[in-house]
Amino acid sequence: MKFLAITLIAHTADPATGAPKPTRARFQEVLDNAVLAEELGFDGFGVGERHERPFISSSPPVVLSHIAALTSRIRLFTAVTTLSLLDPVRAYEDYATLDNLSGGRLELIIGKGNGSAQRQLFHVTEDDQWDRNAEGYELFRRLWREDEVTWNGRFRPPLADAEVWPKPLQRPIRVWHGSATSTESVDLAAHYGDPLFSANVTNPIEPYAALVRHYRERWEFYGHDPADVVVGAGTAGYYSTPRSQDAIDAYRPVFEASLALQQRLGLTPVFTTLEDFVERSSALIGSPEQVIDKVHRYHERLGHTVLHLHADAGGLTDAQHRESLELFQRDIAPVLRKDIPDPPWPPEEPS
Repeated sequence: MKFLAITLIAHTADPATGAPKPTRARFQEVLDNAVLAEELGFDGFGVGERHERPFISSSPPVVLSHIAALTSRIRLFTAVTTLSLLDPVRAYEDYATLDNLSGGRLELIIGKGNGSAQRQLFHVTEDDQWDRNAEGYELFRRLWREDEVTWNGRFRPPLADAEVWPKPLQRPIRVWHGSATSTESVDLAAHYGDPLFSANVTNPIEPYAALVRHYRERWEFYGHDPADVVVGAGTAGYYSTPRSQDAIDAYRPVFEASLALQQRLGLTPVFTTLEDFVERSSALIGSPEQVIDKVHRYHERLGHTVLHLHADAGGLTDAQHRESLELFQRDIAPVLRKDIPDPPWPPEEPS
């Protein structure tokens, strides 16, 4: 099994102070966490893309380029690249540049993205967002593979024998498809023989397991070998200590702050108590033995071989965050790496 640390760069009030950090300090925190993730032995570090409050992750290529300069080994992920909002030519230019600057350490997780504010900002509608995502990926994929591209679509001007520079270092690059609830993303991934990354964060496991089953069915429908399926999955939170009750006690204010934020944003929480959150969500809160057991239970339903943890302290102290990640790599990751096979790594072209 492989492990990623991922941040959406939420810029919210610190539970301890009641105020957000300065923007520059929040970005520095992301950089420090990426360096820490490499130091501790994580396989990848991901930066999300959002164009609305409370996130400041509108430019992942810039953030990942800075991380590339500070690291040497860890693979760099987007989580997710919102191709429904972007010009695929411009997105290709940014990420081909980053692929070269990082020494070929880039992997993309693409997706529609979410939020009405984002759609309004980029003049994308609920009716056309999925078509934009599929069309954008078709062009992006061809640009990454072909030296000259002739193309015509609905949402951007056509191309005639277009050369787009720079050429990437990895040809092809592995592209994952991020999916929370949509069969559209799942079908797109299966069609192209690409891996799937299940959000696996907001709800209990059932809807995510159903989507993964659908992905596997569509994978075979499109003629791909079932043995080549690769699935990743997220977690709703992580905090581990040697004693389970210590982890729950320390995580309680983090959960309560998250619950209050959801209520301020007018959202209806799925899990209204910490006990329910620990029991029925994908959160990994407890002793190392409990974390290992829960990952195994989710693996039985999802068959995932890549797992992401939140890169941010998220209300924990820096010391708590680091100690918990150190515990993960010392006592949890070795067991899961032994028990659950790795995905193909580095990326290989699907058969």
